[in-house]
Amino acid sequence: MRLFALIISFGSLSVFAQKMEMAPLTGNVHLQSKSTKAIEKSGATTIDSTIIYQPDTISIPFLDDFSTNKFQTYPSGNYNLPGITFQDYYRLKDGITDVPFPAGTGFTEQETFHRYYNAATDTYSDTAFSTISVKVGDLSAYPVMYDILNLYPPYYIYDTLGIPDTPDTVWLTNPTYYQEMARQFFAPISDPSKLWVDSYAYHNCRYALNPRTLGVVTFDGLNQNGYPYHFGSAMTGVADYLTAKPLDLSMYSPSDSLYLSFLYQPEGLGDIPESTDSLVLEFYAKDLDEWFHVWSTNGDTVCPFKVAHIGVRDAKFFKRGFQFRFKNYGGLSGALDNFHIDYVHLRPLSTYDDTLFKDFAFVYPLNSLLKTYTSVPWDHYKNSTGNKMTDSLLVQVYNGSPNPENYQNGQLNFYQNSIQQGNFTLQGFTLAQNQINFAPETLHSSYHNLQTSGVQYNKSLTGNQQVFEVKANASAQFPNLAQNDSTTFLQEFYNYYSYDDGSAEAAFGPTGTQSRLAIKFNAYEADSIIGVSLCFVPSVNDVSNKLFLLTVWNEIDGKPGDVIYEDDAFFPRSPLYGNAHNVFFNYYFTDTMKVPVETNFYIGWRQLDANRMNLGLDRNIDNSSNIKFSVDGGNTWLISPFPGSAMVRPIFSTALDAVLGVPKTPEITTVNVYPNPTSGELTLDYEGKQPDDIVELFDFSGKIIRVQTNETIGLQELPTGMYFLRIPKILNRIYKVIKL
Repeated sequence: MRLFALIISFGSLSVFAQKMEMAPLTGNVHLQSKSTKAIEKSGATTIDSTIIYQPDTISIPFLDDFSTNKFQTYPSGNYNLPGITFQDYYRLKDGITDVPFPAGTGFTEQETFHRYYNAATDTYSDTAFSTISVKVGDLSAYPVMYDILNLYPPYYIYDTLGIPDTPDTVWLTNPTYYQEMARQFFAPISDPSKLWVDSYAYHNCRYALNPRTLGVVTFDGLNQNGYPYHFGSAMTGVADYLTAKPLDLSMYSPSDSLYLSFLYQPEGLGDIPESTDSLVLEFYAKDLDEWFHVWSTNGDTVCPFKVAHIGVRDAKFFKRGFQFRFKNYGGLSGALDNFHIDYVHLRPLSTYDDTLFKDFAFVYPLNSLLKTYTSVPWDHYKNSTGNKMTDSLLVQVYNGSPNPENYQNGQLNFYQNSIQQGNFTLQGFTLAQNQINFAPETLHSSYHNLQTSGVQYNKSLTGNQQVFEVKANASAQFPNLAQNDSTTFLQEFYNYYSYDDGSAEAAFGPTGTQSRLAIKFNAYEADSIIGVSLCFVPSVNDVSNKLFLLTVWNEIDGKPGDVIYEDDAFFPRSPLYGNAHNVFFNYYFTDTMKVPVETNFYIGWRQLDANRMNLGLDRNIDNSSNIKFSVDGGNTWLISPFPGSAMVRPIFSTALDAVLGVPKTPEITTVNVYPNPTSGELTLDYEGKQPDDIVELFDFSGKIIRVQTNETIGLQELPTGMYFLRIPKILNRIYKVIKL
């Protein structure tokens, strides 16, 4: 497993040199070894109140080209689903009768006894209790497994001979084993349109290199939420699973020539899997309750998609409940060791050489009809002069036919609220790269000039924001999967500029203390920005505790010039990770400040730590010429060596501020901090003080050393020196205090 896809340093720097780095993404609890069901847990240590969903059984042919998401979804916490049942499981059962012990029963592995005391001779004797056969169940996982143990009752009896008195019983306060009950729910779920029972692998349209159609499934070291299985470790092992729903093969036999075909590719636009990494296919034999390895491939560098074609021949698979699944072995700390699959097809009456995927399809979605940007503020667009539509719209299609195929004109239409606002003809000759036919089994990339037609988004539309639905279609003159002949996306006009398509394929950033990252924007008009939206991605090591200062520069001689805004050194920021893929977080300027900028400006950060901050890098759209970084205090600026777009979006002040939750600037509150200096306690007093107001204490380096809600701050245990207080609700202002 390789931790970094690419590391490039610049100049004759020392061993401790600063540089720009790019790495794989990293961001699932492991699946069960037999992934035939989805489990929803309410606690980490017991199956109590969990639901096991039992998927429906579907028929073949089975075909998924991943143009749409066919992963089964499961309702959350719904105990009133039709057909739901439950079973109670007990931790302790009689080892002979299998009957659960009553509530409150406990046992111990420690030998217990009945002690007899002879008062006349002042002597005693002990008789050990007989052991009891107990079935002890593990309630942390389903199915519940039991071990038979010979255990003792959890008490001692003390008995004085010759004295007519009740013997004393001394109970153990914490017996090793005690009775518990867990209720496991079972819910049938039926949706024939869904083909897979789990979603640990990543359904996406951007990670593969030149796929055959829209959509692939990617295997890596991230869970279904885009977070690493084992963050910050060098562990390798089984990561993602993709498991088909149960299939009914009972009416077929080996003579029916069933074959499973699919396309696969290592790396793509992600991380190169090593030769020790692998993608594996397994078949499930229902009657044997066992998975069998039937195919695998080792890691390698990227190549065009290859074909796998596997026959289903063994009689043990021809049952109702047959399944197949893919899984990958690789690094578990991020989007490492990538494999991608497409066009999974199980069908009868096939042959060993029936491996053709005859389809005509878009291979990537479109992402913007604008020139340069994927989004701009609506007021900037409607106030702009000239045609801002692209003169080089990239359209990529694949002719999966083994023969040259005639082209047809395609269409581009965009709508708002189902009302058509414009259209553009995608010339078939251009789509076919100026050839008389689409070449056989070939990717065709073409560029289309929307400006020549005069088509534009309607600038007369009123409102603070606009969203247009854009639909494109193109086809060839032969039968194929019609759903792949079109693609749809939303062109959004909110309050930010963006270069990216919303999907990160790598993490990048400069390294070295005081390094700077700056992204250039050429806005349609001068205005004020109020913050920046950033997409950080967890990559190998957790840097969410590392610090940086948001910074805005003007442009001088084509590079970052004067700093026109920078965060207070005692109000640093840290990368935030979302609980999903490609989550942006808004970082607003201190005191909700509005920073005026000219049309050309740079926005980014100055980092206080040496570690790479792992900003998302969209590798599908190349705007690397607008990414600058400095490792020498801003004296020298270099261009990023990595093709792609930084997932940085400056937020402009518009009428959307209130809609998007940007707080208005409140009146300044006076805070009294006393006594100051002090060797003991500080007291805070200010108008509107509440018991749950947060107070943060920083040391001189800007590190938070305490967060509390008390109005009295004890400094007795701290070294003498200067400290800083911040009350976040009061405009993030900093108050200096001296510890004597």
